[in-house]
Amino acid sequence: MRLQKLLAHAGVASRRKAEELIRQGRVTVNGQVVIELGSQVDPVHDDIRVDGRRLQPRPDHVYILLNKPRGVLSAMDDAQGRRSLGDLVRVPVRLYPVGRLDVTSEGLILLTDDGELAHLLTHPRYRHEKEYRVLVEGHPSDQALAAWRRGVMLKGRPTAPARVEVLRREKEATLLRVVMHEGRKRQIRQVAALLGHPVRRLTRVRLGPLHLGTLEPGQWRYLTPREVQALELIRRQGKQGGRG
Repeated sequence: MRLQKLLAHAGVASRRKAEELIRQGRVTVNGQVVIELGSQVDPVHDDIRVDGRRLQPRPDHVYILLNKPRGVLSAMDDAQGRRSLGDLVRVPVRLYPVGRLDVTSEGLILLTDDGELAHLLTHPRYRHEKEYRVLVEGHPSDQALAAWRRGVMLKGRPTAPARVEVLRREKEATLLRVVMHEGRKRQIRQVAALLGHPVRRLTRVRLGPLHLGTLEPGQWRYLTPREVQALELIRRQGKQGGRG
């Protein structure tokens, strides 16, 4: 990956500002000052520093936050040649997605090689929240919203309670904020349709402590050290819970 692109992905600065940092000799790679724009670096193995501060400790695992666009499969590749996550994110590590989204949905997906953490983030037992912006047809009544919050019968099983609130009513649609712990396949779409308000657009904006932020569809970045620390806290809590 080009050095200035990595600095931008890591949240150090915008692409243009990152180029200025490089020209000013403030960036080192493995102890050597790099002033040439476009220099290729390995974000997993290289020691990259800005003003002497390491960009990110050499990780045991790789964590990438992606804003999945609509029309992209939640898989790294596809035997049928359909557009997939591997077409958007190319790094020298085998990754897999945490918290899949169906092909017509969009938003936050975590890509990692950390299977233990993926399990802790997605298993309902650990009750990590997933937050969505959901545009539905029509204007759900108070009764419909209350039913969604309580839980409804879906394929013979009740859904778990969820937090559902109206963010905005449009002429023929309503934007909802939905926060839930469950993650059954196409659950939000099925519940909304059951209540008479099919989903027009569904975007995941948060997974546990990770927020989508300002990433545009198709863009991705490495997690910041603070975000990695938040994931490590989840790991420790999961292990403590397992011992209990």
